[in-house]
Amino acid sequence: MSREQDQYTGNTDLDNQEGLLTSVWDVRALMSEKQPLVVVNLVMSEPEEQGSDEKKASAYQQALADLQAAAACIRQGETVAFPTETVYGLGADARSTAAVEAIFEAKGRPSDNPLIVHIAHRDQLDSLVTEVNEAAEALIEAFWPGPLTIVLPVKPGAVSPRVTAGLDTVGVRMPDHPVALQLLAAAACPVAAPSANRSGRPSPTLASHVSEDLAGRIGGIVDGGPTGVGVESTVVQVGDDGTVTILRPGGITAEQLSAVAARVATDPAILAEGSAGDDSPAPRSPGMKYTHYAPTGALCVVEGPPPAVAAWISAALAEAAQRGERTAVLAFAEHAEQYRADAVFSLGDASELEEAARRLYAALRSCDEQGATYIVAEACSREGLGAAVMNRLLKAAGHQLIQVGDQ
Repeated sequence: MSREQDQYTGNTDLDNQEGLLTSVWDVRALMSEKQPLVVVNLVMSEPEEQGSDEKKASAYQQALADLQAAAACIRQGETVAFPTETVYGLGADARSTAAVEAIFEAKGRPSDNPLIVHIAHRDQLDSLVTEVNEAAEALIEAFWPGPLTIVLPVKPGAVSPRVTAGLDTVGVRMPDHPVALQLLAAAACPVAAPSANRSGRPSPTLASHVSEDLAGRIGGIVDGGPTGVGVESTVVQVGDDGTVTILRPGGITAEQLSAVAARVATDPAILAEGSAGDDSPAPRSPGMKYTHYAPTGALCVVEGPPPAVAAWISAALAEAAQRGERTAVLAFAEHAEQYRADAVFSLGDASELEEAARRLYAALRSCDEQGATYIVAEACSREGLGAAVMNRLLKAAGHQLIQVGDQ
């Protein structure tokens, strides 16, 4: 379900689809550069100047009130979707098993898939974990707030066992988004929050994506406009020897981690072709075991020299069209115009993968909107943020990777 609203409007309610009325709080007025949010003592503070435009000033005050209402819902055990710098998350009080179970139910999420806990202040971490070693502390100093989740030994009883999926560790992050930080501060509790989508679907980068998947299944949606990074946080675990192991690539790259950590490694599960079976152990991080981010149509990723990739995709599209398929292509701007398909989505310049990360999930969702049954995506470099983009593409494709030409 999509929802059209002017920029400065108040609370609305989405249609009741699953027996639950989903409130929508449009807080985009809080994103004005002239009216920054400041988190102080776990309560919201108003900006010193609200500008001369009375309509915007009134909308700002309403948005502050709406954010408090959303925080109250979390405190009352309800589920609330909210924007972060990566994707929209579906949040609930991490200490409450009933609240956390509502996340799993709304998403249709496997029970052995752990959740990431979001906090607003560094001090909150000490109540969640038993130890933060020197290497982990260095990562916190360098990358928090930001798209980095650190897996640490969980303090017994600190969060619901449903959050950790029975593991003795918990993933924690502090998001770099003013609305998220303000909401977390006002909620005054650790908030468990996976992506705010039905399990397996492309992650949401707009509030309308959340409503398409979860309207009527959750308590509310905080609309803060489009997210920034576009792919989820990087998840790492730090060993006793200081080795930082990447469990899921994301918004912080391996190269950035290497500038802080003595040694950075990648979990072998990331490199495996295909997802693990249902009988495999509980994953240490979200995104390690199950297929994710998938559109409805069949998707494959094509990797190789650009001329060979273009030739293979063009031929495959022609064959698919002859079969009566509705076709779509995810391509980089340098090549997009050469493809003939029912829908062509540009991921931006191949040398600027930040843009590809921002556009990826929306493009996958648009494939569904266009009714695409056969989808082909160009691969990208696996360096830097490309590692996260390729990880998400391959997950969405069920690891259907076509390698062409000389590698």
